[in-house]
Amino acid sequence: MTFDSDTENTDTRCGYVAIVGRPNVGKSTLLNHILGQKISITSRKPQTTRNAVVGIKTEGGVQIIFVDTPGMHLGQQKAINRYMNRAATTAMKDVDVVVFVVDRFIWTEEDEAVAEKLQHINSPVILAVNKVDQIEDKETLLPHLQQLAEKLNIAEIVPISALRNNNLDRLEQLIIERLPEGIHMYPEDQITDRSSRFMAAEIVREKITRQLGDELPYEMAVEIEEFKQEGNLLNISALILVERDGQKKILIGDKGARIKLIGTEARIDMEKLFEMKIMLKLWVKVKSGWSDDERALRSLGYNDF
Repeated sequence: MTFDSDTENTDTRCGYVAIVGRPNVGKSTLLNHILGQKISITSRKPQTTRNAVVGIKTEGGVQIIFVDTPGMHLGQQKAINRYMNRAATTAMKDVDVVVFVVDRFIWTEEDEAVAEKLQHINSPVILAVNKVDQIEDKETLLPHLQQLAEKLNIAEIVPISALRNNNLDRLEQLIIERLPEGIHMYPEDQITDRSSRFMAAEIVREKITRQLGDELPYEMAVEIEEFKQEGNLLNISALILVERDGQKKILIGDKGARIKLIGTEARIDMEKLFEMKIMLKLWVKVKSGWSDDERALRSLGYNDF
């Protein structure tokens, strides 16, 4: 995007921006399109994002440090659910701007719960009404935006389509106007604070989620056991944890066909990300109860943000 002259003439700006909302409203898609590069995995399955993922955009004198959060959801039956809600809630604290993403005309109990949490923060909140490209009668949009403005204590409302890159320039400009002046915290060419191991594990998890959808419950995690570069070849071994034997069979598929396809798709994305040839090995292991075990979650990297 092109920043206006007022922004260009100020000293450098740098600040944190939390992207929050209930599951499946398009938070990760929004971050990826703003950055122009995929760092946060996406799928149609709610709660795909489990960790708070930082994405960094530096352009001219402005550096925006985005925090893509897990979708806040009701019901915290298992430790993994409690972890995701804590990660999202924590990310809202001590940021300079919050972008609250909602889905068109849809307003649920989970949206209400997010809105309630936002009443207790001091940062300005920008409401991003996503997927407006799917609204057939655009005249119905303005009254809806007015209702949301009356309902919520927010600084701005902006209709967007994250998938179609619609009005994202406007959203960025509203964010920039609210960033404090300050030196940049990351190098200009850095786009995330996450390790290459983390990114590799997330790519594998995305391919599994997209392949299996509702066939495989949330009790699945990916752990990178080997990450070793030899010249222009990167050897990666990933352990996929499930909770039951039936889940393992579904994941492997008939004669190993499904796990092979997952591996192929993950390798293609990894080669694009790491810009080198990838040798990827996938293993599936049953580890009962991991998703409700705080210690197991910490060992898998699910630490509080």
